[in-house]
Amino acid sequence: MKTKFIQLDCNNIDNKKIIEAAEILKQGGLVAFPTETVYGLGADGLNEEASGKIYAAKGRPSDNPLILHISSMKALDALTAGDCTLGRKLAEAFWPGPLTLIFKKSNLVPLTTTGGLDTVAIRMPAHPIAFELIRQAGLYIAAPSANASGRPSPTTAKHVIEDMDGRIDMILDGGSADIGLESTIVDVSADIPIILRPGYITLEDIIGITGEAEYDKGLLQKPESEDFKPKAPGMKYKHYAPRGQLTIYEGESKAVVRAINQAAEKKLKEGYRVGIIATDETLLSYEKGLIKTIGTRKDEKTIAAGLFKILRDFDGEQADYIYSESFYDNHLGQAIMNRLLKAAGYHIEKV
Repeated sequence: MKTKFIQLDCNNIDNKKIIEAAEILKQGGLVAFPTETVYGLGADGLNEEASGKIYAAKGRPSDNPLILHISSMKALDALTAGDCTLGRKLAEAFWPGPLTLIFKKSNLVPLTTTGGLDTVAIRMPAHPIAFELIRQAGLYIAAPSANASGRPSPTTAKHVIEDMDGRIDMILDGGSADIGLESTIVDVSADIPIILRPGYITLEDIIGITGEAEYDKGLLQKPESEDFKPKAPGMKYKHYAPRGQLTIYEGESKAVVRAINQAAEKKLKEGYRVGIIATDETLLSYEKGLIKTIGTRKDEKTIAAGLFKILRDFDGEQADYIYSESFYDNHLGQAIMNRLLKAAGYHIEKV
């Protein structure tokens, strides 16, 4: 398959190019497109064959649910069942935006899209290209991140090309994703909102609207059983992983720097290529290896936006081992660490 590549200006969207992409989706094809979080890989979410193409292109396990992307609140009437009062309250507060809500599904939604579950994940993206593509297509677009399963999520069209060129019909290039982490996922199918995947919309934000909410108890832990059935993308399988072995170091800053320097020196002497994920504040404290800053702790949004890019950059430099500081700071720390822990396969050193 030859993948068509199209560049778009977010401030002056070429409607003809959007219509061309929408036609591909209507015909059961695959289109990668930018959102405010990461790039998504879209297909007609109610077309079982089209949804199956997403799983095949990504190499994605069939029990890993897909998120349906919508452009109108009216879509909830068609896609959901039961009492949606709680979810609608959050949707009215945060949509369009980086929030995915899990409802009881209607019979309209195929089990292929939901990974066999009786719930459906729904989001209304804020990115102008994504929003216009959904509107023009007139579909509910199933769209996980546009990367090969298990790889770091794509925040630029270049990342999508690395993983998807020749596997999908079209890539829409709308520049770099602003947020750089996938949407917050909240289960609103029960009485209390449960955060299944942290993101830009935080626990405090959710509580501010609903009065109560909590994290899923296994959020920062490795699933205990292979029989575990994920209710949201990214809950069960290893995700975001670079090709090299990533290890996270936790502890007081100077002790972490010292431990990473020691580990890097050891592996370098053994002939391996070593990458170090530093911050602006610690960059000059590291001595040897491929040393890169992910951002500044003074603005954790820079760390979130730089996470997947830095992992892919180390892949490009063929790093065998990657050592990273931990990032539990402030309100985005939970989201950042959720991704880092999965990328590292929960390989942590406490110092």
